[in-house]
Amino acid sequence: MQQLSERVFKLSPPGGLFDETVLKNLFPEATKGALKLLVHRASKKGEILRLKPGLYILEKELSKTNAHPFAVAAMLHSPSNVSLESALSFHGLIPEAVFQVSSVTLQRSRTYHTPLGVFMFLRVPSNQLRAGIEAVKLSDNFWAFVATPLRAIADLVYLSKRITWNENGLSYLTESLRIEKDDLPKISFDFFETVFESIRDRRTKEYLIGLKKELSP
Repeated sequence: MQQLSERVFKLSPPGGLFDETVLKNLFPEATKGALKLLVHRASKKGEILRLKPGLYILEKELSKTNAHPFAVAAMLHSPSNVSLESALSFHGLIPEAVFQVSSVTLQRSRTYHTPLGVFMFLRVPSNQLRAGIEAVKLSDNFWAFVATPLRAIADLVYLSKRITWNENGLSYLTESLRIEKDDLPKISFDFFETVFESIRDRRTKEYLIGLKKELSP
């Protein structure tokens, strides 16, 4: 085992995830060039995987715990929230898709193609990034910010520019997103006011108003 991999393995970071700060703490006397060489050697041996510049993960067989993809997303791009189809799948409202994690951010959109899969971060303007977002415990070592179904739907409507309540209504959810009609009552409106006030887009607000009128008791 390479020197870098051995020290990270002994440190046992959750899921094997570590960044440049961890490297500098493990090798306080090493120069930037020396650290780069250590990373290169461990990567070439297949002992660590590079997720993005400055973010790495131990190869699965060397890690004592598996990194949850939602936790990986949080480290790849922050601040962000897991949302869109990924959140709806997490809540059991749509079938689980091919491994890809979709998140929203207030920053510019970007996509990371990593050895662990594809991670998409799409820009959705909001007055409150965490409106309609819950901190979810994924395992003993990992938490993530995950959108409630209502917030995930709001984000999807915003990004789907042609969707309106008057033209599409519930068919957007049942046909385009493939949410079963029997599962529609699972969409909670407990955070409606918070989500509604955070949205800047009129079309999305109108869709949420129509959705609430249609599904609320």
